[in-house]
Amino acid sequence: MKIGASSLAGIEYPLENTLEFIENLGIEYAELVHQFPSENIDVDVLESYNLKYTIHSPFMDVNIAAVQDKSRLNSINQIKESIDLANEIDAEAVVVHPGLGSFLARKYFIDKVYQFANDSIKELGEYGKDLGVLTTIENMPAFEGMLYNNMQDLHELLVSLDMSMTLDIGHANHVGYSAEAMYFDSIKHIHCHDNFGDDDSHLALGEGSIELNTIINTLEKNNFDGIYIIEVNDYDSIEKSYEYMKKNFKI
Repeated sequence: MKIGASSLAGIEYPLENTLEFIENLGIEYAELVHQFPSENIDVDVLESYNLKYTIHSPFMDVNIAAVQDKSRLNSINQIKESIDLANEIDAEAVVVHPGLGSFLARKYFIDKVYQFANDSIKELGEYGKDLGVLTTIENMPAFEGMLYNNMQDLHELLVSLDMSMTLDIGHANHVGYSAEAMYFDSIKHIHCHDNFGDDDSHLALGEGSIELNTIINTLEKNNFDGIYIIEVNDYDSIEKSYEYMKKNFKI
């Protein structure tokens, strides 16, 4: 069982602080949130830690489903930079958000929003394949405007494109999926955090209402070989979540 932690927990601190914290806990992987304030990551710094990496491509101010061509193309290029970084450091996966629709775009052009999203996902998937980088698309929470919180729709798209999903367990719970309904065979990467279903809270594992044992045991029974990334709000929650994983699963 491969365990990692996201640098999201220390997004307000220098990246080095978070990597050192993750390394000192004995966690094998760190997921680098490749956006402000860590847009420009020094590869030499990464190599100074005894860590393996995955990358979360930028999602602040980025929208691969934007109906404005310049905005969408700029977003695609930013994510390609994350894929390039993954290729350079031999990261095991890149996570991409599928985009969102603004109020007017949803009201008048929702079909175009999804068309642009799907075309962008396809382009990024092909770009990743050419570099040998696993490029995954993440299911979204139930917030207005966010695309692909319907996991069946996302799964079907990804299967048609020969691509993979990042299952965000907390997002799925926020949408209303039971733990039994969260499994799809396109899943190759995991974000782990907890909530009570009323918000995308990113609580430490075991502090919400998600039946984590059910979904993780289902993944393990289906020979899941990806990485479980602990994606929580702060350092203390990383440590609590790692202890939860060690207590409840074979690590």
